[in-house]
Amino acid sequence: MRHVKLILGDQLNARHSWFRAPDDRVVFVLAELRQETDYVVHHRQKVLAFFAAMRQFAEALSAAGHQVRYFTLDDTARFRDLPEWLHSVLAEEGADAFSYQQPDEYRLDEQMRAFCRTLEMDSDVVDSEHFLTGRDAWNEYPNSRLEYFYRALRKQYQVLMDDEQKPLGGQWNFDADNREALPKEAVWPEPLRFATDVSDIDGMLQRHGVKTLGRADPRALLWPTSREQSRQLLMHFLKYNLASFGRYQDAMTPEGWSLFHSRLAFSLNSKMLHPLEVIREAEAHWHRHQDEITLAQVEGFIRQILGWREYVRALYWQHMPEYGTRNHLRARRALPAYYWTGKTRMACMAHAIGQSLEYAYAHHIQRLMVTGNFALLAGIDPDAVDAWYLGIYIDAVEWVEMPNTRGMSQYADGGLIASKPYAASGQYIRKMSHYCRQCAYKVNAKTGPDSCPFNSLYWHFLARNRETLKGNARLKLVYANWDRQNPDQREAVLNTAEHHLSQINKL
Repeated sequence: MRHVKLILGDQLNARHSWFRAPDDRVVFVLAELRQETDYVVHHRQKVLAFFAAMRQFAEALSAAGHQVRYFTLDDTARFRDLPEWLHSVLAEEGADAFSYQQPDEYRLDEQMRAFCRTLEMDSDVVDSEHFLTGRDAWNEYPNSRLEYFYRALRKQYQVLMDDEQKPLGGQWNFDADNREALPKEAVWPEPLRFATDVSDIDGMLQRHGVKTLGRADPRALLWPTSREQSRQLLMHFLKYNLASFGRYQDAMTPEGWSLFHSRLAFSLNSKMLHPLEVIREAEAHWHRHQDEITLAQVEGFIRQILGWREYVRALYWQHMPEYGTRNHLRARRALPAYYWTGKTRMACMAHAIGQSLEYAYAHHIQRLMVTGNFALLAGIDPDAVDAWYLGIYIDAVEWVEMPNTRGMSQYADGGLIASKPYAASGQYIRKMSHYCRQCAYKVNAKTGPDSCPFNSLYWHFLARNRETLKGNARLKLVYANWDRQNPDQREAVLNTAEHHLSQINKL
């Protein structure tokens, strides 16, 4: 019997039960495919990192005694898509059976189901053995709200719990303690960067004319591309960043791009690291260093993985494929050109986008409250916003990107994931960042061509969407505030917003 087992590019899980012992009857196959480079325009570093990680994973499997066939883009260029390539491989191998792990993206899941229906051999699908909840977790935990979902998982996996099954510190969530802006004198550790030479992969991308965005140094790729490097990044975060992570996780400054963030999402989403592994390491590190690290800091970090990461995946699988078409606010405007260049007079946008183009990375508040907030206020089509976020970030795979973008950021899902739109004026950015000090626009002004675009666009967003949003209890006071303003002032604010929108590509 010859059994072919497929490993997708984000299934680099060395702990999977498939790899417990070599089997002469089994051959593992991995492939670089134009289907995956081309379904959205990706950041150059993202393509390089995934291909480099896949190659190193294949080498590690071979070194452990497994039979592995790895197909580069040179090998697969003649195939139209994944199914066509797989049919060829199965024929070459004389396969009697085929297996694959559950894909994490709906499009691939549907594609693999359809492929297996065409086979005249035994085929099966197994769990990827990565997530802490199943695809049906949205129905498994009470209320379908993050806080209760998170509490249930804390109990189930005994994370930060005492002997009486109560949360350590007497509360579940320390979010209120983790919203500080960076003080002027703040100092943060130098981010750990790797220097993997991926020039051969970069040359291959050039030969095949793969379209990408952003910048990359193929002689020194900064992202981890192996489990060993991923573990190094984890340990570096715990040693140097965890003590201040929670406190400043929402802070922004043009002076730094990584600050106290872990940047572990790529390693997690490619499965080089397991979420419970990261959680246990963080919990153990905190226990050993409680004199240096507060409970609030470690809880804030663990909540992002145990709570938010599992939660958005549950929502994704509950509501796909319809979720990908939602546009609750009927936004239709095109994405401004500076999302691809960073060339804008808005200092916060210029830095957040420029950083994304340079490093394929921006932290969650830059994504939510700068680039995402602007797109929301301006009424950008969520399809365009989705494609941009999915392409530009190193860690972006659809199951995590779409709920964060279309749901949390753009409110296109009508409140499934967020109880109100995450809309804010320039005052939020002024409070949480150092951007406004060097901006061409005046953050304290609501009207006039030199006023901060976020200010007038905020009220314009609320005014034009009033019929849709007026029933939201969390916006009742906001609308009351708007109604109390002088009619002439309201008109001036809306006129300023209209001016900004008419010149949106020149802001």
